[in-house]
Amino acid sequence: MIRTSRKFKLLSLIAAMAVPMQAHAQNLGANDNSPADTASGRTLEAPVNLRPLAQKFWWSDEWYDKGTLDVPTNHAISERSVTYVNPADGTEVPAIVYRPADDKRYPAVLFQHGRRGLDELVKRLAKRLAARGFIVLAPDVYAARFIDIFPIAHMPETETDTAAGLDYLLGLDEVSTSKACVVSHTRGGYYTLKAAVTHGKQEKQIACYVSSYPHWQDPNAAEPDQVYRFATEAENLTVPAMIFIGEYEQYQRRRSIETAVGTMKTKGRDVTLIVYPGVGRGFDFRPPTVRTFADDLAAKDANARTAAFMTKHLAAWAR
Repeated sequence: MIRTSRKFKLLSLIAAMAVPMQAHAQNLGANDNSPADTASGRTLEAPVNLRPLAQKFWWSDEWYDKGTLDVPTNHAISERSVTYVNPADGTEVPAIVYRPADDKRYPAVLFQHGRRGLDELVKRLAKRLAARGFIVLAPDVYAARFIDIFPIAHMPETETDTAAGLDYLLGLDEVSTSKACVVSHTRGGYYTLKAAVTHGKQEKQIACYVSSYPHWQDPNAAEPDQVYRFATEAENLTVPAMIFIGEYEQYQRRRSIETAVGTMKTKGRDVTLIVYPGVGRGFDFRPPTVRTFADDLAAKDANARTAAFMTKHLAAWAR
């Protein structure tokens, strides 16, 4: 049993050790070239956000001072199954179009599923985007290629299936914009990254890029590349980008995302990284049996921020 004096000394030592940790937290992100939006969640940072008010991207005087909350746009949605042909090899790609249940035209969004496929949990992510007032195309690139869900290897042809989806989406008369934003999660973040950069879609067809905990590395790359490097295509992503991850994201994923964002910032890219405290991977689609209050808060906030981000960057491309 620890005597009172020894216990006091031990607590004092712990408190002293915490001081440089807090100082370290205050310095992180002070350089504009660092991942400036990742204050919460690192083990060596203070448990509170010590950034200057000007750096708190989420701050709202209207809410803090007056209690005014932003009111989201809500639409009842409809859905229909479609197919389109990938001209690269003639593959027929099944997809779902989600949209507000009326006859008006709306901005275009392509939602790309990740490694778990376009299952019932993931379909909700596309529906939530449509409910904000967008026409959302959700391709099922695994069904197109007869790929089982949760694949280990990456089939490069799926990138071209995603890219071809933009041609189909922007060809719809019901779409009100000449460009689309691409939204994704997990491995879908790699498919959309490759579609944008490698397959040249960002020059003419993509207005912005949004992804939750994206796998920003070639899934076929060696293990050291998975842990310590990121897909170099991220450096060449020139459209505005917004990335969401949870505080408890897998280390090897978080490292590559944060490193990529830091590199993108040094190149002057318009990229924002948002880290939600108290949640991990899959916070936006976790089922009710394991879902937490923090998951719901993060998912709702990410959805609202995505809608505002896309509305802003698609406004210039109305047709």
